[in-house]
Amino acid sequence: MLSDATLAGADVVELAPGLGKTALSILDRAPASYTGVEFDDDAVALTRAAVGERGRVISGEAADTGLPDASADVVLGEAMLTMQSDAHKAKIASEAYRMLRPGGRYAIHELALRPDGLNDDVKTEIRRALAQSIKINARPLTAAEWQQLLTGVGFRVDAVSFAPMALLEPRRVIADEGLLRTMRFVSNLVLRPDARARVLGMRATFSKYRDHMAAIEIIATKS
Repeated sequence: MLSDATLAGADVVELAPGLGKTALSILDRAPASYTGVEFDDDAVALTRAAVGERGRVISGEAADTGLPDASADVVLGEAMLTMQSDAHKAKIASEAYRMLRPGGRYAIHELALRPDGLNDDVKTEIRRALAQSIKINARPLTAAEWQQLLTGVGFRVDAVSFAPMALLEPRRVIADEGLLRTMRFVSNLVLRPDARARVLGMRATFSKYRDHMAAIEIIATKS
């Protein structure tokens, strides 16, 4: 997603940077500027520590950042729209549109349901299972619904791609976290039965509905 968003020389805004890991990958691609917008105060502190003097991180809501109109070339959001209601998804997408200059790009990486014609009862079943396992009301959309969300606020969708749903698979955890942090993660699971039960429950849900879930990347442009 970061490569497809063309970050070199761009003024970049990241919504909900969390721990700051993606922020570092963004900065490695030589943007003209980096601004993170994070609602959680602890996450603000973590991302500021990660970014240092290479960018700025402000406290704010993704749907109402307080940043100026047409002030960004790229707005990024990773795995954060899925956790919002449909109405709030649209508000965040509209805020991204407002912040972007003409020709600016909105890049998202989210959870998708598949295929596009998936039965509504199955969608509801999957969303309920996700909410029960991760303890957050996740509301993933189909690829067509994600695109409709973006075009509905004015964007033109330029690229859509998918990756298998591999969250919590050992190879994915090692690739994301590295061997040392993965070992710490496993150690914590051994020592904390409550955390182990929750992670195993999440993994079981992802495994059960693997055929109907995927990671999706969309790059959309403001006309």
